[in-house]
Amino acid sequence: MPCTDDSPERIAAEARRALEICNACQYCNGYCALFRALKSRRQVGRADMLFLANLCHSCRSCYHACQYAPPHAFAVNLPKSLSLVRQDSYRDHAWPPVLRGRLRYSGRAVVVAALLAVAGLSLAAFLAVPPETLFGQHAGPGAFYRVVPWEIMAGLAGIAMLWSLLAIGFSVAAFWRSMGPAPANVPLLPVLRETLRDAATLRNLGGGGAGCDGRDGGLSQARRRCHHALFYGVALCFTATGVATLYDHLLGWQAPYPLFSLPVLLGSLGGAGMIAGTTGLALLKRRADPGPVAASVTGADYALLVLLFLTAASGFALLGLRDTAAMGPALLVHLGIVLGLFATLPYGKFLHAPFRVAALLRAAMERQAEARDRPRA
Repeated sequence: MPCTDDSPERIAAEARRALEICNACQYCNGYCALFRALKSRRQVGRADMLFLANLCHSCRSCYHACQYAPPHAFAVNLPKSLSLVRQDSYRDHAWPPVLRGRLRYSGRAVVVAALLAVAGLSLAAFLAVPPETLFGQHAGPGAFYRVVPWEIMAGLAGIAMLWSLLAIGFSVAAFWRSMGPAPANVPLLPVLRETLRDAATLRNLGGGGAGCDGRDGGLSQARRRCHHALFYGVALCFTATGVATLYDHLLGWQAPYPLFSLPVLLGSLGGAGMIAGTTGLALLKRRADPGPVAASVTGADYALLVLLFLTAASGFALLGLRDTAAMGPALLVHLGIVLGLFATLPYGKFLHAPFRVAALLRAAMERQAEARDRPRA
């Protein structure tokens, strides 16, 4: 029976069927860490399926190489099957627990939440800030805080970020338990080193090294490069925020900072990486072969890309308008988008990142345990 977007039970049954066929075939064993982990399992239980689904990077190379893919009667579509299991895993491990089973990852709710954050912050500013201040031209240190006081800006961002970190942390902890008992007595440093290498290089997003398959059947590293641009762009933006915090709290230098200051340079490089990465990934999704893609997961994919793109684009707009009378509205829009992004991170496609790191950690632990227990000649 081909994979269909259906109930969790049918999704799990189809994924298990596909994994068992793959385990019997083993043609794709050298493609990525998923097949090595699958090979060590005689049967695939629920915990194994959650682990393997989140270990999959959806490079789709196995789909195009599979002799049992549609139109074969077996209709094996492993990337699509596992993407549906992943989506259910985000919903089933959401925090707080009252949300479990209630979330729908269409992406619409994420975008609406961000727009509501922009509208709410703007309305509050229009009611609380005099028009001559909101639409006035401000310059020099502390200009941003004349529109939105530092206490309010830092407080709202801090609350949103703290909530996001807590929710993501509890979700990942629940997911870790759902993968079953981890191998015991494995060396910690080699495991962490291997996990960080796999996560930072995305070596599994490449179908054995040649790259991801596209609609035309060619192999390319474009998806991997776009993911790198986005990931390191976000990392640079967080670094810029950290440097700016040190400037403010330790040195007493208030934002906005000069164009060639470290926070602005880091933030600009990070924003450029985010725009390049999100735009590239969106274009690749539009051109991708629809066969191994589940339609129900694409909305959440696009929603995250749109929010990240708007975060970077609104930051550049604020940078360009900060010495004009449009600085106040630009600041409100940027802050609103950032707050909306932070608030929705635990309930959208972003969860694939920490869940995948957890799966990579578990895979590294299994490999270390296997190497430890292998008989020596």
